[in-house]
Order: sequence, then structure tokens, then C-alpha cells
Amino acid sequence: MNEALATTLVGIFGITGSLLLLGSALAMFRVRDALSRINVFSPATGLGMPFIVIAAFIYDLYASGFSWSSLIMAVIAVLCLIIVSSVASNTLARSAVLSGQPVFRKTSPNRLAAPPEGVVDIDPDAKDS
Repeated sequence: MNEALATTLVGIFGITGSLLLLGSALAMFRVRDALSRINVFSPATGLGMPFIVIAAFIYDLYASGFSWSSLIMAVIAVLCLIIVSSVASNTLARSAVLSGQPVFRKTSPNRLAAPPEGVVDIDPDAKDS
């Protein structure tokens, strides 16, 4: 791999990943509830961080040459970032809903405002008679 190609690819992936992280961080100031903040941050962790890992792998490929261990480490890192991002977003959203955090009234669609049609909303604290 020549230097110009390596520099270009590292720049594209690194800057794109960094801009995704920066955009998500700035967007977090604009949203008003916990669920929207979790939703805004998910692309940064699911796409931005893997781009940065890919940029690091391309730089390592240019600097040290091809190595199976480096490739396996990069693939595992990207897969782990995607899996952890999905699980963490789901867990954070679930905890926000279960803790009773209010959902901003203009959030659309606000399916958490009422149970879906045909579903009986059962109070878990109610005692059976």
C-alpha cells in the first residue's frame, strides 16, 4: 500500500468517525429526554467508533504490513463495538422507561405514552385479591 492511499483512507475513516462522534455529542444538547439522548448517541457508538478502529487498522497495515493478529483484533473490536452498542442502548432505554423518566411531549411517535391497542396495562404493584 502506498503512502498516499494509506493517508487518504486513514483520513477519510478517522475524520468520518470523529465527525459522527462530534455530531452525536452536539445533538445530545438539543434533545430533551433520556430516550432521545440514547437514540442520538447510538450512531456514534455503532458507526463512528468502528470507523476509527478501521482507520487505526489501515494505519497499522501501512506502518507494519499485513498481520493476521492485527486483522483479527480489528474485526473483533468492530464486532464488539457493534454488539456492546446495541446491548447498551437497549439496556439504557429500558432502564429509562422503567425508572419513570418523562418522555418529551413532542417526541413522535410517542408509543410509550399509552399501551398498544388491545394490551391490558397491568399494574405490577397491584395485589391479587
